[in-house]
Amino acid sequence: MAKLDTIPKRVRSTAKKYPDLPALMSKNGDGDFVPVSYQELYRKLKAVGLGLHGIGIRRGDHVGIISDNRQEWIIADLALLGMGVVDVPRGSDSMAEEISYILGHAECSTVIAENVAQAEKILSQKEQLPKLEKLILFDPSGRIESPQLKEVELLHFSDIVDQGERQLAEKPDFFDIEVDAGQIDDLATLIYTSGTTGEPKGVMLSHRSFIFQIERIYDYISIKAGHRFLSVLPIWHSFERAVEYIILNIGATIAYSKPIGSVMLPDMRKVRPHWLTSVPRIWEGIRSAMIRNMKKEGGIKLAMFRFFVAVGEMHATFINMFTGRLPDFSKRYRLLEKAVALLPILLLSPFKLLGWALVFRKVQEKLGGNFIAGISGGGALPQYVDRFFFGVGIKLLEGYGLTETGPILSVRKESHPVFGTIGSLLPDIEYRVIDSEGAIVPPGHKGTLYVKSPQIMKGYYKRPEATSEVLQDGWLNTGDVAIFTHGGELKILGRTKETIVLLGGENIEPIPIEDRLNASEAIGMSMVVGQDQKYLAALIVPEMAKLEEYAIANSIPYVQSEELLYNPEIQEYMHDEIQQQVNPKNGFRHYERIFRFAMLPEPFEIGEELTHTLKIRRDVVYNKYHHLIEKLFE
Repeated sequence: MAKLDTIPKRVRSTAKKYPDLPALMSKNGDGDFVPVSYQELYRKLKAVGLGLHGIGIRRGDHVGIISDNRQEWIIADLALLGMGVVDVPRGSDSMAEEISYILGHAECSTVIAENVAQAEKILSQKEQLPKLEKLILFDPSGRIESPQLKEVELLHFSDIVDQGERQLAEKPDFFDIEVDAGQIDDLATLIYTSGTTGEPKGVMLSHRSFIFQIERIYDYISIKAGHRFLSVLPIWHSFERAVEYIILNIGATIAYSKPIGSVMLPDMRKVRPHWLTSVPRIWEGIRSAMIRNMKKEGGIKLAMFRFFVAVGEMHATFINMFTGRLPDFSKRYRLLEKAVALLPILLLSPFKLLGWALVFRKVQEKLGGNFIAGISGGGALPQYVDRFFFGVGIKLLEGYGLTETGPILSVRKESHPVFGTIGSLLPDIEYRVIDSEGAIVPPGHKGTLYVKSPQIMKGYYKRPEATSEVLQDGWLNTGDVAIFTHGGELKILGRTKETIVLLGGENIEPIPIEDRLNASEAIGMSMVVGQDQKYLAALIVPEMAKLEEYAIANSIPYVQSEELLYNPEIQEYMHDEIQQQVNPKNGFRHYERIFRFAMLPEPFEIGEELTHTLKIRRDVVYNKYHHLIEKLFE
């Protein structure tokens, strides 16, 4: 990596190489996707850079961006980075107090807000933000009623662009000169971790972090110039952010959509993407929607679907066995595996082909017809979801990383995806797996994962003690319980801090149990509890539609759907569902079974019980439902 390399320099290079290829696609008022070429994109960056300089923003400043996905976001981000400015992003679903803490801690005097609603949210915290001087709106429609408006200068992003456009003729090289002044170790962004515990910490990521990933990722995923990505993840989050830089570095296209089935699936048919990056929850949702739709069809179509999914899953398992794409946590005899797998492959292949012709080809068409693979990150992909998509012929490449690593540490190789793992670490990443005794363990043994790599954060902003807790001599304690295969692939078993220790001393990782519970059509989300108890219990967020369906089918009377949560017959039904999912037959030990449970009347919400990547904030759930949890162990 060259010392002078930066993200904006990479985008400039792409714009010179592929000036006419579309860089961005976003919807107009009619719902049609309108492209912005790489040449247009870079011209916009030059104009925005000049406009930002014109309102007093200088190299080293910190500028907040409180907005959801839109093309103005990435334009503002790249323009700020080109000017040597550090941006501090957050999504618009963040609470006012959280935004106040982040903008105040990062010392932002200028903040870009998506719209009037976000401006009002920021201004409501003006007393806690004494350094805030300028507020820039992406979308100025509407009226700000906040009395604190008089304390800041309100600007419109379009006016800044127009101002820069007017100056381009006089200063055509201004932005390029600023871009040339950037260096690889310059701070690019402060991304505050949502965190499942504690207050957010500002992760300091340099250009080096993102470029390290860019230079290694294409050996894992065959992204090409002209490929289209459907973007549905929060753009401010490190995973989506890194992916967008990877896209713009190679000459591919970002098409902005939303992670809502009624929006995303029609957009897939319009855009016909080659790739989709998302979190596991979205893939779970797609799977559930497919199953739900087939149940509505019923009859022979449902029977065929179930049969061919089962055939596809079995066929995929034996193909993976034959090709060495099953994880080898213990040494295995490859020749024996190939011999065992060959006959089932031959027997199942005709049914697999028939299933593709009758059922799964239509699934591919719904994804646009060009789909190469989905990339899942931001959390563990449940095995039942993984197995389902393997079975229906849709390739999922699960990745892994942390905000502190910028984030991509590993991903399954598109050419050789090993089922049940998150692939091998990117080249030049050192690692250690350390057990509870402090010893480095070999493949096949679990422990806490430590990594050392040029992509690791500079530290937590203004938090040296918190930095030293996780980062020593270049080694980052990921806090994840990991195990490596003998082939070098990685599997994450859970978080070190999430491990539940029962009174009998048994150590239990809750996530595999929760993933299995969530496989039930009756369960939307779950959280396993039981620290220092004799047994495990669970909080269940039920799928109310499924409970109502069961109640109607079994003549269980109710007026309000919430009444079903306390109905003895529904309780018995949920008990049976839980036992059906978590039992020795499915690979769980006797002490990992769920002995008691409670159904919750409200779903977990982003910004409260869930992080922005849909991970459970366990401390929030414990605090909110501690009386209910205590009753489970009486």
